[in-house]
Amino acid sequence: MTDTDLARDERLLAHRPFLLYFFGRGFSRFAAQMATVALGWQVYSMTGSAFHLGLIGLVQFLPTAILVFLAGHAADRYDRQRVVQICQIVQACAAAYLFWGTLHDWMTVRGIYGAVAIFGIAGAFEAPATAALLTGVAPPGQFQRAAALANGMFQLAVIAGPAIGGFAYAAGPALPYGMMAGFWILGSLLNGAIRLDRPPGARPAPRLSEFFAGIRFVKSDQAILGTISLDLFAVLLGGATALMPIYAADILHTGSWGLGFLRAAPAVGALTMTVVLARRSITRRVGMRMLQAVLVFGLATLVFALSRAMWLSLAALVVMGAADTISVIIRTSLVQLRTPDEMRGRVGAVNYLFVNASNQLGEFESGMTAALFGTVPAAVIGGVGTVLVALLWMRVFPSLRKVERLE
Repeated sequence: MTDTDLARDERLLAHRPFLLYFFGRGFSRFAAQMATVALGWQVYSMTGSAFHLGLIGLVQFLPTAILVFLAGHAADRYDRQRVVQICQIVQACAAAYLFWGTLHDWMTVRGIYGAVAIFGIAGAFEAPATAALLTGVAPPGQFQRAAALANGMFQLAVIAGPAIGGFAYAAGPALPYGMMAGFWILGSLLNGAIRLDRPPGARPAPRLSEFFAGIRFVKSDQAILGTISLDLFAVLLGGATALMPIYAADILHTGSWGLGFLRAAPAVGALTMTVVLARRSITRRVGMRMLQAVLVFGLATLVFALSRAMWLSLAALVVMGAADTISVIIRTSLVQLRTPDEMRGRVGAVNYLFVNASNQLGEFESGMTAALFGTVPAAVIGGVGTVLVALLWMRVFPSLRKVERLE
């Protein structure tokens, strides 16, 4: 690493708006990841039903699909810091409701679903505003590093958040909800303390036609369209990680301990690559690097699908996590930096919808394909499909392939 790289890292880490954003977003992500474990355990202990477990994800996803355009417009029309703050306060109130109801043993399954719906609504508004805010808190020329560090915090939350939530639930079912409420309050306070170096200009009054401007903008920019659609289809087809419980139990014969290692492996690869990219940004042929990362992701999925050795499966998952991180950071940077500031919320909302849809539908696709053809063929189909999509996108979206630099 050069002296210039070190100086840039020090400048980014010493930049107060970014640090406040970084930790504010981190507290929010930890709370959300803790919720996945606490809500799942509580609902299953109350119902004993896998169907009710599945409803948690559906209830949380539906508000995103319904409100995505309104949420993106809010991020462009109003103060993004205040939008994020309000969303985090609303989520803290819902977590406090779960805490109080669970503590005094009057919480019902319907009450839990109501709180989950509030999490979904608040999350739908928080995500595009948070994404659009990153360009304002990152120093000039440091966006890719800032995106890498922000992604690293997310991966850390993915690894540690569920574990914290699980231990807290074991100590008392109400405890994780109290911690979540505290984390969201801390996040809102940190976001409120941000003072932007480049505050946005005046924003126009809302018009109905502007609600769908994000879609029109994405369609008009082939590089952004290629980037977002590539992520959609790659995640949709490459959802073999949803089959991990079957691989752990019936193919690798490792038991629950092995499943824990398999689930952690992609995040380990992602964190490792985040550290690398935070230190050394990709400065040339970024469009091609993204396509190559998706290609590597598909090939690693194939290795995981065919592996019968635990060490090889873990290695493949680490590579998948690292390749996915390269793709995510380039996609985030490219979409945000090519989008005018007054459009970033609406374009970010479209991107958020695509990412969430691909994750949800990818798990569904893997499950259905596994039911029809078997577990290993389903994973192989996903890996081959991802490779073919990457190769096809190289030809269909030449403007994406030719993107040379981000900043």
